[in-house]
Amino acid sequence: MNMWAEHPGTDEWVVVLDFGGQYTQLIARRVRECQVFCEILPYNTPLDQIRERQPKGIILSGGPASVYELGAPALDKGIYELGVPVLGICYGHQRMALDLGGQVDAAQNREYGRAELEVTAPNSLFEGASATMPCWMSHGDLVRSAPPGFQILAKTLNTPVAAMADPARQLYGVQFHPEVTHTPFGKPLINNFLKTICGCKGDWTPANFARASIEKIRERVGKGKVLCGVSGGIDSCTVAALVQRAIGDQLTCVFVDHGLLRKGEPEEVQRLFTQNFPSHLIFVDAKAQFLSQLEGVTDPERKRKIIGEEFVRVFEEHAGELSDCRFLAQGTLYPDVIESGTPQAAKIKTHHNVGGLPDWMTLEVLEPLRFLFKDEVRALASELGLPDSLVWRQPFPGPGLAVRVMGELTEHRLHQVREADAIVMEELGKEGWLRKVWQSFAVLLDTRSVGVMGDQRTYQNPIVLRVVASEDAMTAEPVELPWELLTRIAHRIVNEVPGINRVLYDLTSKPPATIEWE
Repeated sequence: MNMWAEHPGTDEWVVVLDFGGQYTQLIARRVRECQVFCEILPYNTPLDQIRERQPKGIILSGGPASVYELGAPALDKGIYELGVPVLGICYGHQRMALDLGGQVDAAQNREYGRAELEVTAPNSLFEGASATMPCWMSHGDLVRSAPPGFQILAKTLNTPVAAMADPARQLYGVQFHPEVTHTPFGKPLINNFLKTICGCKGDWTPANFARASIEKIRERVGKGKVLCGVSGGIDSCTVAALVQRAIGDQLTCVFVDHGLLRKGEPEEVQRLFTQNFPSHLIFVDAKAQFLSQLEGVTDPERKRKIIGEEFVRVFEEHAGELSDCRFLAQGTLYPDVIESGTPQAAKIKTHHNVGGLPDWMTLEVLEPLRFLFKDEVRALASELGLPDSLVWRQPFPGPGLAVRVMGELTEHRLHQVREADAIVMEELGKEGWLRKVWQSFAVLLDTRSVGVMGDQRTYQNPIVLRVVASEDAMTAEPVELPWELLTRIAHRIVNEVPGINRVLYDLTSKPPATIEWE
């Protein structure tokens, strides 16, 4: 059991059992938006472990499997006998129906996308809902008949049991996805389940989380010392603020210039840190060390792992200079964990601070933000008193420009993307866009195209602009920037950055793409 999930700053929480659904993390977000802490666990977590947690409620996620296929994920049926309210969503709804004696069949007419939901029976789950309303469906199987003791609450044109309930046993199921924004009544439905059915008070707040985290850090660290890697971003700065409040001058912070930073970044980070933190800051110039290890490397997974290892080498070297320094604090977030791979979620890419940590590492890792999303971190940072200039700073990946230069890293190629990126940030800043978007940056491709400059043929690299809107980095949409702004950025880049003769704009959402290119 993770230490942070044990002490989330509240004595009530909900367990989400994950069947590998694409929206499982959205379920967690919606629960937390209702100020109730939730923990995502594998669907096959032993019943005793769930009972020990004493959850106020259990939510069964969706998933890609059919309940009838060989090896389909199955629950310990004791879940239904715990006396704890259970809400099944999509696959979780079908699993519950099949486990308890209902009928689940392959749908003749599958439902993917918007559907019209008709509420057919009153129930606290739908308190405040209209008789008919839109919902979001994504399923190939359906519940044909509800189990004994269950009442059908809602239906759609193609789904006879779109929602069901056995109030006596506090068991509920919905075929649609209340966690997505395409189901307008989805969040109130989840809130009804949490507050009315589970009896949650909704007391999980940034202040309570901060208090619990500070107490746990003190308990774990004792009289020892902690080294905190800071990048100047909101994640690492929030960790530094938490640890500072917990152990004071037992904390030493380290900023590593690995040669993969944006233009002016080292100076800006030192200024921000000096203005906002009383902790001692060690500045390490490790550009030569990192770039020598990355020479000739083109595979993005290798880049990330190498960078993760080199960070640890630097941290362990400086920890060795401090007496009784046993801990490394870092700003790992929940999206980092999810994308690096979990038992139910495929690995998208290895984050340097998760899968990139080497086996030989001797420092113990403190990750107080490991189960938080970015917007939750920002709320926590504000609670801790960090200034808006830090709270709303755009995310910047730990591997830095290494994941924004496709192919081999060289000083010249890093200079190209660094200069292009500076132009992007400057122009967006002039027009007031930096606070409106989640992330904005330039990517250097490892391909070339023909152009013409000064009546001469060129054969040079393109730059891709990536500007996205997001709330938590789990999903993202491209931003529709003004055409005049885009063309001005493109004009400046091809005129001011040597070796670039073409500028492109990335219009892809996440999914199917990721925000970063590598």
